[in-house]
Amino acid sequence: MIQIKPIHVKKIKQQLQVKKPWDDVIVFILNLLIATPVLIILHHTLIDLNWKFHLDRIILFILVVGLIQLLLKALKTIIIICLFFYFVVLIYGSLFSNYGFSTVTEDYRSMIYTMADNPNPQDIIISKLLPFPNKSKIIKAIDYDNPKVRNFALMTTTKYFRNVKGFHKYRTIIQCFAVFKEIKENWNYVNDPKEREYIASASESLVHFSGDCEDHAILMAACVRAIGGTPRIINTGNHLYPEILIGSKSDFEAVNFLIKEILFKKENNGKTIHYHIDERGEIWLNLDYTAKYPGGPFLSKEILGALTLY
Repeated sequence: MIQIKPIHVKKIKQQLQVKKPWDDVIVFILNLLIATPVLIILHHTLIDLNWKFHLDRIILFILVVGLIQLLLKALKTIIIICLFFYFVVLIYGSLFSNYGFSTVTEDYRSMIYTMADNPNPQDIIISKLLPFPNKSKIIKAIDYDNPKVRNFALMTTTKYFRNVKGFHKYRTIIQCFAVFKEIKENWNYVNDPKEREYIASASESLVHFSGDCEDHAILMAACVRAIGGTPRIINTGNHLYPEILIGSKSDFEAVNFLIKEILFKKENNGKTIHYHIDERGEIWLNLDYTAKYPGGPFLSKEILGALTLY
């Protein structure tokens, strides 16, 4: 007759337990590791109450960390298994999906930085609704499918910001910022012929990098669209300037961090990022030639129209 040895649950628990004080240390570290992605998700999901000193987010942090600490204390006898599965999930995410160790770190840094920086959107002042001036001519001039325009835009992406680690989700925006940097550093403002509106195509402006605000906006919009970005041109009556679509609030947090701490740290030097929020709640950044960095100050607050190029 085969005898089955009884399973000693108590003995197994003792083998899985970690000796003091290391059990409390491991519980606290695991708490922080679990709390980080949870806080990021809640921060992006819950409405920002805009309390002073971000007290709503501080209270949220205390509640989340406290709750997870209680749960981990209750599971302390199998803490090794919990820790093992947590790292397995992050390792799997790093290898086979888009959310792993690096992404958690990027999101957390962006969230904390934006909470500390707290930029405010630019108020949109729309005085009256008017047809966009020279709309058909401008659309035709934005020849983003011209090989010269496409090749120029590709060149800028190999010249600037190639070695930015992480932020894979924002690769296209980073490359569009490379286009902005190259055009900004080479643009020469030249007026149109007297008493005549001259609209240069993007491919034409590439010859001498010269023209007025309209020509700059056309070139910038064409290059951004040529590499997958979404541009639009804003009309203020006496000035046209380009903007680029960033996306949601969480997207803006990451881009804000990129501009101020990685890509344009010297040009920005701690200055405010200026942006517009459209009727769908999506964020657009200023790419005017008058700005030293993406999101620089607007030359004019008044908006008479916007020409979006999806």
